[in-house]
Amino acid sequence: MPFKWALKKSDLLERIDLQEDIPSICAQKLKFKQVDLALVPVALLVELPHYFIETNYCIGAFKKVDSVKLYSDVPLNEIKTITLDYQSKSSITLTKVLSKFFWKINPEFINGSPGFEKNTKDKNASVVIGDRTFELNGKYKHEYDLAEEWFKFTNLPFVFAAWVSTEKLDEKFIQEFNIVLKDGVDSCLSAINESIDKLNISKEKAIEYLTKRIDYKLDDEKKKAMNLFLNYIKQL
Repeated sequence: MPFKWALKKSDLLERIDLQEDIPSICAQKLKFKQVDLALVPVALLVELPHYFIETNYCIGAFKKVDSVKLYSDVPLNEIKTITLDYQSKSSITLTKVLSKFFWKINPEFINGSPGFEKNTKDKNASVVIGDRTFELNGKYKHEYDLAEEWFKFTNLPFVFAAWVSTEKLDEKFIQEFNIVLKDGVDSCLSAINESIDKLNISKEKAIEYLTKRIDYKLDDEKKKAMNLFLNYIKQL
């Protein structure tokens, strides 16, 4: 939201076609060269023949993220199936990595469709991302924050999405783009105040989530974590 807020206020908006989609659609558009630059799930990177991470910003988290959860009515070792959120790519891949290398479980993975959250019962767990998690928290006997589970496993932050291109973009444009993204991050409280009517959560929750849970800087620790995640994906 801070990124979109800043882009919509910037002069860049006159020179770009800003498209808003769920993460999995952003990934498909970049993969099939329908866009030049996209904020995409990092799990996509293993599918690209070549790519460029174009900015210093991302959607990341250090420990808890609050909006990427595995919900279950039974403990991890009793889960038989996990339904995966159709909106995500990094989150569902992270679930598979954690299942194999950290939780040491071998469930059947099922691709979710709209409304799949309602079938979280018995020994079927669900991975849910985004605003829908705020309504589900506390409703199930067990819930696992996937960024927090990753931290327990690796002692590293997690990167859910990064700004990626498949062809190197003009350096001057990327410098301008970075400045706009920085403005969005630096002005996060202003972005929340001006966008609160469009959010499904209280202002207090929005401030906590967008300023304390989401970490936007693509620093060295996050790059290290991202490379480790990509290596695990190749072993799935």
